[in-house]
This record gives sequence, C-alpha cells and structure tokens, in this order.
Amino acid sequence: MDTRKIIPVVAGALMQADGHFMLGSRPAGKPYPGYWEFPGGKVEAGETPYQALVRELQEEMGITVTHATPWLRRVHHYEHASVELLFYRVWAWDGEPQPHEGQSFAWQEPGHLSVQPMLPANAPILRALQLPDVLHISCVHELGRDAVLEALAQRDDEPWVIVREPQLDREQLAALVGEISQIVHARGGKLIVNADPAWLKGWPVDGVQLNGTRLAELQERPAHFTWVGASCHSRAELERAGELGLDYALLGHVLPTASHPAQAPLGWDGLAALTAPAAPLPVFAIGGLSAANLDEARRCGAHGVAQMRAAWKQEPAST
Repeated sequence: MDTRKIIPVVAGALMQADGHFMLGSRPAGKPYPGYWEFPGGKVEAGETPYQALVRELQEEMGITVTHATPWLRRVHHYEHASVELLFYRVWAWDGEPQPHEGQSFAWQEPGHLSVQPMLPANAPILRALQLPDVLHISCVHELGRDAVLEALAQRDDEPWVIVREPQLDREQLAALVGEISQIVHARGGKLIVNADPAWLKGWPVDGVQLNGTRLAELQERPAHFTWVGASCHSRAELERAGELGLDYALLGHVLPTASHPAQAPLGWDGLAALTAPAAPLPVFAIGGLSAANLDEARRCGAHGVAQMRAAWKQEPAST
C-alpha cells in the first residue's frame, strides 16, 4: 500500500463548442518534461479547488476563468508523488492562452489525439471526453416499438442509445437490439444494452449497462465490451463503479418521475452532494430530465444527462 501523502491537484479541460479540448506540454525542469497534460497545479493551503483552478490557469496561461464545472476525481501514484486530481471542464474564460512557462498548447479532438506522449494519469480522462452530453434510454415498453424506431430514424446526429426493456425475454430483446443497431450504427452512434452481459456476446452492441444488482455482484469489469456503465443511487455505488474501472454511471432520480412516483427524488442539491468534490467517473444525471437540463446537471458535477421519455417525444417529459 502506498503510504505517501496525497497531494491535492486541480486540472482544467478548456472546452470548445464543438467538443475540442486543450492540452499543454510539461516544461523542462518538471517531472515528465515534454509529456502532455491538462493545465493546472497544486491546491495551496487555504484555497478551495475552484480558487486554485482560477489561479493556476491565470499563472500558467494568462486566462481568467469565468465558467467552469466540477467533473472528475482521480488518485494517481507517480514515482515522485501521489496526487488526487480534481478535474474541471472550463466552458468560458477571458483572454487568449499564452505559454507563460515555456510550454506548448494544442487543441485536440476526443478520440483523435495528435500529440504524444500523454501523462499517465490522463488516460481515463481522455476516454471520458469521448462520451456524449446526452444518453437516450429506450422506452418501447411504454411508447411502443414503432414510435421509438421512428423517432430514432428521424435523428440526424450520432446518438448514444441505452436499450433498457426488462419486460422482454432474451429472444425478443435480441430482435429489438438488431433493429435499433441498424439505425444507430448507420449514424455513427453507440448502442449499449441493459441486460445480463452473458446474453450480449455476438450481439451488435458497443457496451453493457449494469443494474445495481449486477454492479454489486461483479468483481471486475466485464470483458469484451468497449463501454461499460452502471445505474447508481448512492455514493457507495458510485465509488464501486469507479473501483471497477467503469466508463460512466447513471445517477438519480433527480426530479420526480412517472417511473418512481413513491420515491423522493434527489433534487439538484442531492445530486451535487453525491458527486462532491467531483465524481470518480463520469456521471449522467437521470430522472425527470431532458437535454434542456444539461447546464444545471453540469453545475452539480454531472458529465451530462440521460433521458428516456424526453428522447422520443417532442414535448418535455419525465424519465
């Protein structure tokens, strides 16, 4: 067990509207010179992480952060130090980034890096940036197969869809997944299925969504899946998902929902409390939400939102 003191560090992913993000190279004289990383630095005594972020980006690149949201928390053990990294996504700033420490900066596209080598702690962060802002959860059990397929066929983006239809047996689910896969993959999207991972071998899917029972039973991340997520309702489940190296979690329900009328919602304050100071993996807020709630979810520490009924109807709806 590593018994070294863990040093608190903040890092900022400067975000452009098209999803590109900025990386900086580490200057000479520091550990890992020439490696690429997210700009940031140590949290000083008496500072909050957000104050440290503002100061570090001002000192390092001469910008003033005007809007940033908490995002991810990672602990990494280097040869020279153990650090707890609190990552923010920086959405707005004043000034143009300038290399105040002799470093270089480069805008990068998620999943298509043009710079190397990367600082080792950043591999899961770079992967998280490939996730979409919004996940769409199927609702065939309520709206019907034809309505969901028609709504999906009318999309002109690259949707990430989670098929969650517990009323279907294995054969029925396989047929539905095949139909949805043809639409989703033709648009460059991703298809994830909430089911027993053993069912999904050979199916045209990109990942598996674990319910609470499967998450509790697992000892390691399911093999053979590019993307693995979990449905969580507590801090303990979030931490467990992080320990297993999963890619994201659905966390809720945030607002009142038709699916859980007798259960009290978390509310925005409850969501923020579960993710503070930052979540161990990307979180999608779920429950009574649509894409219109994206900004509020981010302010509360979520990566994005997951929507069910709102994904397949024109009018706002609850999950």
